[in-house]
Order: sequence, then C-alpha cells, then structure tokens
Amino acid sequence: MFRKKIVTFGGGTGHFYLLDGLKHYNNPSLITAIVGSWDSGGSSGRLRSELGVLPPGDIRRCILALMEDSNQQRVAQRLFNDRLDDLEGMLKGHSFGNFIGARLDHMFRGQDRGTDAQRALFRIRAKIIPACLTDLKLIAVTEKGINIEGEADIDHRCKRPDFDPDDKIARIYFQTRADANPRVLDAIKHADKIIFSPGDLFTSILPHLLVDGVKEALCASKARIYFILNIMTKPGETDGFTASNFLEKIVFYLGDKNRLDYVIVNNMRINSEISSIYRAEGQELVRFDEERCRSVVPKAKIVKAKLMKYLAKEHLLRHDSERLANTVLNLK
Repeated sequence: MFRKKIVTFGGGTGHFYLLDGLKHYNNPSLITAIVGSWDSGGSSGRLRSELGVLPPGDIRRCILALMEDSNQQRVAQRLFNDRLDDLEGMLKGHSFGNFIGARLDHMFRGQDRGTDAQRALFRIRAKIIPACLTDLKLIAVTEKGINIEGEADIDHRCKRPDFDPDDKIARIYFQTRADANPRVLDAIKHADKIIFSPGDLFTSILPHLLVDGVKEALCASKARIYFILNIMTKPGETDGFTASNFLEKIVFYLGDKNRLDYVIVNNMRINSEISSIYRAEGQELVRFDEERCRSVVPKAKIVKAKLMKYLAKEHLLRHDSERLANTVLNLK
C-alpha cells in the first residue's frame, strides 16, 4: 500500500475510474479529489439553479468511486443513479444521489461542509473538495467567434444545428471571478503527486486552471504532475485532436511547458469493429503523435501502457482503473 499524498483534478467518468483504482493501492486518507463547481446540465444544473447549491453530480461520482467496500458501492450506485421517474413535481427526473448531496449542502450551509457531511455519512476517508465555492458560468468561444454559454451547452455542442466540427473551441473562461477554495491550494502545496484525470478537456479538466491561484500553486508545488491522455476524442470539444493537441491546450492554460512531469498514454489497440462504431458516433481513437508531443512538453517523461478496457455490455471504452492507478503510483 502506497502512502503518497495525492491530489486529483477531473470530472465525470474519467475521474471516477482513476479514483476507483487509487483507493485500492494508496492509503485513501491521503487522496484528495478536486471537483468542478460549474456543471450546468441535467439534474445537477437544475438543483444548482433551483436550490442555490453547489452542483452535486461530480461530488456524487467521487463519493461512489471512493467507497472502499465493494458491496456498499454496488448498492449505492443503484440508489444514487435512481432517477425518481415515478415521482411528480420538482423531484421527478433527479438523480437520488444528487438530491442527497443537494439536501446535505442545504442543511450544512457554509463553505463545503455539505460535501464533508456526505463523506461522513458514507464513511469516505479520502477528501473531496470543490475547486471553487462560488456560482460559476463557463463560456467557450470558437475560432469563428461563436460564444457557447454554460457547461451543458459546451458539453452538447455537437447537437447544435449550427455545429461545425472544423470550428474548434479557441478558448474558455468564467463569466465571473473564480476564487479558489483555500483547501484546494493547501492540498496542492502538500501533495506528492498531482494527477489530471482523463475527461472532457474543455469542461472537466482545463476549467480547474481558470480558478484563481490554482495554476500558480501548481507551478510552485514540489509535487510531480501527471497528465493522463484521453482514449477517444469527443464530438464538439476535441474533434480531430491528436495527443499533442491535448498537451498544447493544457500547457497553454498551465502557462509552463516544463511543469508536466509525466504524460501517460494508452497504447492498447482496439479492433476495427469497435472503432467503426465509435467513428459513426463522431469519436476516434486519439492518435499519439509522439515526436510532436515531445516538442510540446520537452521535459515530461512519456509513459505508454495498456490502460484500456472494453465494457461489451454497455459498449464503452474506459480506462482500466487498476492498471491506471498502478501505472501512476509506480512512477517516481
């Protein structure tokens, strides 16, 4: 069992699979998961706007991922994902897990005490900290000058009638100032390893670097910084992106091409049938252009490993949580 002070940044299923692996091989009480507070879609977005609470979706995923008892996790996953479709009124369609989070946030108002209450309720030893405690709206601007307001609209940009995959996202920003949660800056300062999880680049990963003080704390930290490349591109966000395109973006927002210590790349191939299904959905395997990557992050060590698994029942490609965690933890 490793005893490294680990800080992770991310959101969505990529963050889930990373944390789900790390808890098995590193002391969970030394893991700190940083989550975004700018989610505006689905149940999270509704609860955020209707009740004025932090969006609970990514916190819920982290709570699930960090449950150490597999039986508890299985039961909680079914309960948390229950959409309350048999109810009427404002509760209808909400994830029950989101509702628990929102209610605790309402009961324990002030800072992020609602998140800590969830951790206590489900006996989560790892820490889960919102990146920012204020209400934020994420905005993306495309190369042609189209503004897309809100995380949900950016996330589903490919469904817009005017969507043009050649019109790339040029930049993102918050509509208002984003002050860092002081606990985030303290976690970065004392970390041994800082990991950017796989995830939606413009909505789950890069926005963390827009929070005031975060990139400065990262650059000042003595911790090793790891960037895990996505397996697939995402329609509307990273259409046609190669590995170096991902690195160019994180280097731009981090502000230092020499600050990444490791880039972790999946080199496991997928069969042509699975590839063709994903291609029909507008997704492609991220092409690893190694020479260009080395020029973008000249001081980073590039680590290639078989990190992927295919969930046939759900038709999903995902990172293998145990392989991913072992790869990161065994790097010095």
